[in-house]
Amino acid sequence: MKVRMLTDGESPKVPPAELRRVILDAGMMVSDGKADFGVVVGGDGRFSRYGRTEDIPLLFVGVRSRGAAGSKAHLAHTTFDELPRALRRIGKGDYSIEEHRRLGVLKNGKSVGEVFTDVYLQRGSESTCIRYKVRVTGPGVDIDEAAIGDGVVITTQAGATGYYSYLDRIKGERMDPRAFARIGRDEVGICHVTPTYTERGGDAQHPFRYVVPWGSRIELTLFRKADARLYGTTDSRGGVRVGLTDTIVVVPGKGLTRVISF
Repeated sequence: MKVRMLTDGESPKVPPAELRRVILDAGMMVSDGKADFGVVVGGDGRFSRYGRTEDIPLLFVGVRSRGAAGSKAHLAHTTFDELPRALRRIGKGDYSIEEHRRLGVLKNGKSVGEVFTDVYLQRGSESTCIRYKVRVTGPGVDIDEAAIGDGVVITTQAGATGYYSYLDRIKGERMDPRAFARIGRDEVGICHVTPTYTERGGDAQHPFRYVVPWGSRIELTLFRKADARLYGTTDSRGGVRVGLTDTIVVVPGKGLTRVISF
């Protein structure tokens, strides 16, 4: 079998030469071109990146670490020290493929990419907060709300353990890094990031985090000029700039992310 190595090019969690050795020792070949599957070594950020760009089945491999700089890897199906065993199982056909639907993201009607885990509109370095609106329409849902805060994250089932889960990690005056949320396969999560104010039309409640049905159309706009960026659809650290006249729309994407599981 041919394997594509997918790691962080700047600061890989495991030296590429060591990863290559493990793959070759398993009787497989390393390929930079056509491959039967990919081995992604890192954390959820790396899994999210390759999950939105690769069409081959992916094996997500975490690296054991307790430090703040270590991989959290909630999405991993194995760890690097267990990789030889995982590769042997794949070689024997002892695995399954999970298919995850992606979300498509458009800016002013033009695609800016698809996401496997999440996409978020967030303040840039020149703004203390952003003022934005969220409009959701779809099967059984009609939401029109406004918020002031750091931004908003829109999440698939696969992305529920990431940014969307920051609320679950707050335990009084402390934090529990192990806590995370779950959302259903047929749901999309929406979460305001550290808001100071939210308002929903026709509702006395102030929304913070909720789910909507898969297939909903989610529209994001600013209602005051600010340095706002869209993250999750590009490798650029600066994200995609969003201005006062721009409209971001999130809908079901066309692609699928295929993940190897045991």
